Amino acid sequence: MVTLEQLDQIEAFQDLDDNQLSALLPLCEKIDFRRGEKLFKEGDPAQHLWVVMNGKVDLRFELPGDRPTSADNTISTHDADDEARKKILGWSCFVPPHKMRLSAYCTTRSCQTIRIAKKNLIELFEKDPLMGYHVLTYLIKVVGYRFHQFQEELAREKGQAVLHSW
Repeated sequence: MVTLEQLDQIEAFQDLDDNQLSALLPLCEKIDFRRGEKLFKEGDPAQHLWVVMNGKVDLRFELPGDRPTSADNTISTHDADDEARKKILGWSCFVPPHKMRLSAYCTTRSCQTIRIAKKNLIELFEKDPLMGYHVLTYLIKVVGYRFHQFQEELAREKGQAVLHSW
């Protein structure tokens, strides 16, 4: 069971008041995973927002031909203990074509997540537009952060390619 105290610790919800957190609480589903278990798969319909509460989750590309993925395919790691990292996953549920762009795997002995259905969030945001504004403003920051990570990785890869072509 998810508590108000837990929701209050999630950066995406820190601008919400107690009434807004209380309205959000019944939408939250706590789900535990073990090392190697998949939270969601690249290409799946994006129907939930996810929060990593403890443990680590890797976002990875899936390999073609049903080959197993590994840490080598990791794009980013989301550690619940790392405050500098964004712990929200699944922002694709708000962006067409509403498909998961990467797969998410638990990489620690266990990880604890909160899953919230997009459909329920949208209904809540329609009733309380200020709440929607606060949460979606945070999600835009997450998207920007991930885009910046991608740019840095691309620059590193391109830089390595240039160095090796000399």
